[in-house]
Formats: sequence, structure tokens, C-alpha cells
Amino acid sequence: MDTDRPIPTILVVEDAADLASVIVRELEAGGFATQLAADGLTALEVHARSLPDAVILDWMLPRLDGLEVLRQLRRTATTPVLMLTARDEVADKIAGLEVGADDYLTKPFTMEELIARVRALLRRSELIRQTLSADRNGASETLTRGALRVDPEAHQATLAGAPLDLSPTEFALLCLLLKSPGRAFGRAYLLDTLWQEAYIGGDRSVDNVVLRLRKKLGPMGEEIETVWGVGYRLRPENHG
Repeated sequence: MDTDRPIPTILVVEDAADLASVIVRELEAGGFATQLAADGLTALEVHARSLPDAVILDWMLPRLDGLEVLRQLRRTATTPVLMLTARDEVADKIAGLEVGADDYLTKPFTMEELIARVRALLRRSELIRQTLSADRNGASETLTRGALRVDPEAHQATLAGAPLDLSPTEFALLCLLLKSPGRAFGRAYLLDTLWQEAYIGGDRSVDNVVLRLRKKLGPMGEEIETVWGVGYRLRPENHG
């Protein structure tokens, strides 16, 4: 580990004391600093006070459930969030992802998988920060497409003047597509660039992010085209 870099802090929001204790113990053994909140309102207070590097957020919480905590976090913060839940319904997962979760882990799970997912979230977040702060292809320039306006430096996106509530991954994907209209990006390339993970044929991570981004863009979401057998591209502006 690079001793010159600060130790990442993970906020664990879990009301089951035994599970929370195990998660904290394993995170700290893995080289992370931790903070703990046992209910939703406390989680928001701790987050606002300490600004952790990532959040592990249980769905079922007292005082304020995890989905509402996530909804309120996303009004002001882009902190990577991994949701934990006993819910295995697709509709529940979609609900969490659409509100702004970056990843989803269904109970029961192994601590090894939890730690791996946290590390992936942090790598992804760091890559996005680097891309937005110092992109050699001019990421500081405002990107526009019709009524869509994206300012990578300020990390702001608006559509017809209204702010878009995008997760860090959705924002990075939108920037990538806007910078290269007409270019087809393969799923493996997108995972390697935005997630820094190897592509697995059955992995739907990219498809899920594209689905959410299209929905948030409304009718303009149709500009993101599926390139069958490859991945996705932004329709060329001169497309007839």
C-alpha cells in the first residue's frame, strides 16, 4: 500500500450489530478506516460531517430506510454507495440503482466479495476523479448536444436547463460518449475504462448503467444507440 496516500474511510450503515461488527473488522483488516451508523438519520449526519470515501448501506434501517438515505445523499454527494439487502427481486435492485446506488450485494454474501466490491468502487471513483481533473483530451471543456450541457470540471450536467442527477459512473459514461459521437465503445472497453474490471460475458453492469442513463436523459436517451454484438455509441450528430 502507498503510505503517502490517505487511508480510505468507509461509512458502514447497518443496524444488525453482529454483521456490522464483522464488516468493520474485515474492512479494517483490509487497510480501511471505518465509521459506523446504525440508522438512516445517523448515517446522513455522519456522512455530512466526515465525507467518507465510500458508503456500505443496508436497505432495511430504522428511522430512515436505505433507499431514502441514498435518495438524500444523491441530492448533494456523489460518494460511491454499495447497497446491502436481503431483497433479491429485480425490481428492488432496479429501484436502488435508479436512485443512485453504484453497486448492489444481496445477503448472504462473503466478506471477500464485499471487500472486492469496495475496492472496485474506490478504483472507479479515483479513475473518474482523475479523468475529470486532468483529461488529456480536453475534459475541462463544456460538452453540449442539443439541450444537453455537461461541464466535466464542475461535474454538472443539465438538460434544457434542469440539473441531471447522475451517479459518478453515469456522468463519466456520458462524458465519454459526448467526446466521441459515432464511436462504438465495447462493453469490455467501458468496464476497463470506467470500472477497471475485466469483462465477463454475463456481466450486465454496463447495460444497467446505460439503461439508467437513457431513462434520465428522457427522449434524448435515444441518442445512445446499441451496437449489437459490440456495445454502445452516441449517434453521430449528422445522422439522418
